Amino acid sequence: MDLRKLKKLIELVEEYSITELEVTEGEEKVRISKSITLTQSTATIVPQYHAPAPAGPVTATVSETDAPDKPGLPEGHIVKSPMVGTFYRASAPGAKPFVEIGQYVKSGETLCIIEAMKLLNEIEADRDGKIKTILPENGQPVEYGEPLFVIE
Repeated sequence: MDLRKLKKLIELVEEYSITELEVTEGEEKVRISKSITLTQSTATIVPQYHAPAPAGPVTATVSETDAPDKPGLPEGHIVKSPMVGTFYRASAPGAKPFVEIGQYVKSGETLCIIEAMKLLNEIEADRDGKIKTILPENGQPVEYGEPLFVIE
């Protein structure tokens, strides 16, 4: 593509406020992009996404009753995952797990970590009791509302 054609394409981009133009001619391909600078007085930015949850303690959601909602779950208070992520029993590989089966926990005590989008979220017990069951395996992905622990 010759220089005259390129200049004409650039002029068209500027004249008609085009932000990006791509032209293919035979085996040659040209892409012209124009960056736009926004000022505070002329633009309002409205986010179209939800910000990730802040890292820190997260209170786990629980079922309304203490009865299991899935067949095969032991009876007791079910602590469910408040988010989608990866379940970790300890703060680091090789570290001692936060809780073990049979251990007594108090409300607010960290049970596990769920990693979501590179953020480590501590999941805390929402009631006192003894850990009866730990359902997911370490490093296993978990879904929102999935049972994690049974506390009796």
